[in-house]
Amino acid sequence: MSVVAPLVARSREDWTLSTTTLPGSAASAPPTGTPTAGTAPADVLKLVLDTLEENKAEEIQAIDLKGKTSIADAMVVSSGRSHRHVGALADYLMKALKEAGVAQVRVEGLPACDWVLVDAGDVIVHVFRPEVRAFYNLEKMWSAARPGDRLAG
Repeated sequence: MSVVAPLVARSREDWTLSTTTLPGSAASAPPTGTPTAGTAPADVLKLVLDTLEENKAEEIQAIDLKGKTSIADAMVVSSGRSHRHVGALADYLMKALKEAGVAQVRVEGLPACDWVLVDAGDVIVHVFRPEVRAFYNLEKMWSAARPGDRLAG
């Protein structure tokens, strides 16, 4: 018989950071779940928007997530014209964020380049191919008002 622990919702401030030391090595894995260090979320958002604009991303949309979720302060959704363009946009973003000193940037989806997610801590960036963006329609889901806001209006 196995025991299943209940799921506990935690805020970003409750995350515990851990490092893993490899056997026979003094090197350790970087901590995960860290927000951007030393760079304000507004500065990261501006950097992301400027980088996408400079590299010809299409239909760039910034969504304010404050009050909607604790995972980030902002989400940026954009499109690239092809697999190669989506991958290149993600690479340009990673390079710009690294040069700006944004810590612990993570990327998912680079091998396929249909949908690449760049997690810069307080700003999450989605770069889609147009067909994939239309299918998932993240803007509609995240731009919607919270249920309490709709009733109050």
